[in-house]
Amino acid sequence: MDKRLLIVLPLCLVILLGWQMFSDMMGWTVKPPPPPVATQPVDESGQPLAPAPAAAPSGAAPKSAEKPLVSTVVADTEVRRDLVEVGTRGTPGYYRAWFSNRGGVLEELRTGNYFDRAQLTEAEQADHEHWTQLVALLPSGDAAPRSFSFRTSASSAEYTTEPLDTALWTAKKIERGIEYRLSPGQGLTFVKRYRFHEASDQLRFEIEITNDARPDATGFKSFFLTPAVGIPRDTGDAYYPEPQAVAFSRARDGDSASPIIALVDPSGDKRGDTLAVGSPLSFAGVFNKYFAVVLRAADQESKPTLLGASWRAVAHDKSNGPPHQLVTDIDVQLVIPAVGATRTWSYDLYAGPKEREAFDAAYADHAVIFDHDLGYMRSLAKLLMWVLSGFHSLTASWGMAIILLTIMVRVILFPINRRAQTAMGRYQAKIKRVQPKIDEIKKRYADDPTKLRAEQARIMQEADALVPPLGGCLPPLLQIPVFFGLLSAIRVPFELRQAPFMGWISDLSLPDRLMPLDWNLPWPIGHVPYLNILPPLMVVMWILQQRSMPKPTDEQAKMMYKMMMFMPIIMGVFLYNYAAGLSLYMITTSTLGIIEQKVIKKYWPIDETPPPKKKSGFMAKLMAQAQEQQKQRENAQRKKSAARR
Repeated sequence: MDKRLLIVLPLCLVILLGWQMFSDMMGWTVKPPPPPVATQPVDESGQPLAPAPAAAPSGAAPKSAEKPLVSTVVADTEVRRDLVEVGTRGTPGYYRAWFSNRGGVLEELRTGNYFDRAQLTEAEQADHEHWTQLVALLPSGDAAPRSFSFRTSASSAEYTTEPLDTALWTAKKIERGIEYRLSPGQGLTFVKRYRFHEASDQLRFEIEITNDARPDATGFKSFFLTPAVGIPRDTGDAYYPEPQAVAFSRARDGDSASPIIALVDPSGDKRGDTLAVGSPLSFAGVFNKYFAVVLRAADQESKPTLLGASWRAVAHDKSNGPPHQLVTDIDVQLVIPAVGATRTWSYDLYAGPKEREAFDAAYADHAVIFDHDLGYMRSLAKLLMWVLSGFHSLTASWGMAIILLTIMVRVILFPINRRAQTAMGRYQAKIKRVQPKIDEIKKRYADDPTKLRAEQARIMQEADALVPPLGGCLPPLLQIPVFFGLLSAIRVPFELRQAPFMGWISDLSLPDRLMPLDWNLPWPIGHVPYLNILPPLMVVMWILQQRSMPKPTDEQAKMMYKMMMFMPIIMGVFLYNYAAGLSLYMITTSTLGIIEQKVIKKYWPIDETPPPKKKSGFMAKLMAQAQEQQKQRENAQRKKSAARR
């Protein structure tokens, strides 16, 4: 690797990380807000809705508002929780779900195909507490929002006597799911039906409304639906904000051009806002680094009902996780049927891994989340991920696949690096040849800086060393996109989650964590939860690679060289808690750099002999023109001086 690339890449990372730390210190960004009050929903006209009444104590039905009844009341009298378990180990759709009749909501959803940590025993895998949690009940009591909370707006509030999300619905078990029914006595009957798909990480959710006795209720009415609450931080990756809220739509149905996506970083100061996407929604929900819980319409009849979405940060008990959670609320517009008629709307909820094949197979538009994770270098990252998967199929080890991918990229870029090194070697050879002349004029014109600069430029121009070769600078810059593409290819793929490598490295998506420390050190190190071996080893390899390069002779270059010796240590501090897969990549590429310096250049030294000068060329013509113009200006100046005399 060219030594300037070793300088450019750490400098870029230090600038980015340093700016982030400076912003934190100045209070500009990334300050988690205190536990906020849930954002009050608004109706379709933008007016705030009346706050929901406080929930009744557990086990008792909430008090109803004083409204005359126009139909029979169908509701439960006490709080009940129901457990639904479906699927088998190793097949998609292996779920354990807890439902509550208070609001007819989903309180908790876990998948038995993925776990909270790697290398569990069979007994531990059978323990539901180790199953990956997709949604959860926030530890804030009955007032906390819950998954599939269904609420009225100003246009539909008159058809209930109490909030739909706190009323006690009656429950009935159905095949692969559960059904909840509520008749508040105001002429409408509401049904919420949950049915898990077979062999699929999806849940079919249906809303059914029957008009029993309200002819004035027919027509469009607005409601609010919250598809997912309590999705946890899956990794604790400080470089990936999670969870995030998402809503997506297309300008026209089926048009893949210019998709609109809105994502919200939960570390921001805002507590709620709309997700500015078009209508109707393609899907909306919440996701973390490796899992997503997003809802979409199941058919064309239901798709127009999803008008828009908003997000809000909700209060959360700090002792049980992050200080707040993100919730996505969907504006649902339903057409209330005529008296005696029933209408049903169907939606599908994907609740599972962001594994590319399964995620795209469930719904093609999910790809925008995956593309968002890969960033601006997504095309290159996808290519590298494809190669990485190929190496994994050969070695059955993601760690070895990363090593082989790094070697392959290094080999492909070797001709470019070699060309750059040759160009810079020839340039440095020219500098060495003219260095005695430069030292001489420094002594001769020590008191005349203007004359000194002019003579230095003349000597460098005569030696064709006035400007460093573009061929020596451009290749390292061209490698920067490859570097960031590799970072994305290693950082976000679901396949690397809990992927072991060797020894104590049980999860390439997390730091290697040899042993717990729980140290609190001064800034900039801070809290050190574990002893990680790979980051210090990465720093050692960086230093060895830098020391293996030729030592500069120029005083300024020497000073820069000494400063750069501290750069690996700084980078090691910043990347101490980064994923082990990245450290493995860094260690591999540094090792290859050392081999290149010590072995390849020993048996295949760089040819520093300058190539024969071209008789003509664009740059040569420009240089000749510049010299001729300079001579003309000097002659003109002499004539003016002679005329004055």
